[in-house]
Amino acid sequence: MSVVAETLSEAKAGRVATKSRLAILPALNEEASIARVVREIRAADPGFEILVIDDGSTDHTAHEAERAGARVVSLPYNLGIGAAVQTGYQYARNNGYEIAVQIDGDGQHDPGDLDRLLAPILRDEVDMVIGSRFCGERRYRPPVARRLGILLLSAVVTVLIRRRMTDPTSGFRAVNRRGILLFAGNYPHDYPEAEANVLVARHKLRLLEVPVTMRTRETGRSSITALRSLYYMIKVSLALFVSVFRRYPALED
Repeated sequence: MSVVAETLSEAKAGRVATKSRLAILPALNEEASIARVVREIRAADPGFEILVIDDGSTDHTAHEAERAGARVVSLPYNLGIGAAVQTGYQYARNNGYEIAVQIDGDGQHDPGDLDRLLAPILRDEVDMVIGSRFCGERRYRPPVARRLGILLLSAVVTVLIRRRMTDPTSGFRAVNRRGILLFAGNYPHDYPEAEANVLVARHKLRLLEVPVTMRTRETGRSSITALRSLYYMIKVSLALFVSVFRRYPALED
């Protein structure tokens, strides 16, 4: 490689290393875990700005997040996961962030996997990276009802986007500026992750799954019980098929 080429490569690497990045943490009544998640993200990558979207919590989630050093946006009442996440992407868009990572506030996602999500985006190979619990060697074993629902949704999303998806419901994902603009302008509101994958494919953004660790929930409880898993599976499957015929607005410039 010539001296000029080496210099250009080093300059590009420097720009990549300084890309502004935001961690979006939607949280509802996660006072017992939110501070630990904020600290773990900071330890894994001090370059992240951390934004907690307090989705109408009735406990001290917002206070604990602020004490840990996060910026907090408190919604006036519980709007749901989709609205909370879209609020985070709108913040990222309006403040010029180049990369955004979505991570749950309950502590089940391991911030130690952030590098794994960011690497393909920093190499400009993809526009969105999803942390999959079901690919690679680190396999997560959810309850049977939920696992069956995920398998069905995986099959549906795989057909719709014409590429294999192992974990369409994962809320651990990273996007570049194109993904930020897309989700800031249009993000599904009710159990949104699976439909968001279809949205990405419809706008011809590049998508990749990478294996990540799913930790056991230590505090709080999941909103998706065994009974709701069936309801979730049917509702989201219908929403996915409807999305095929929906006309989406063009991606913002």
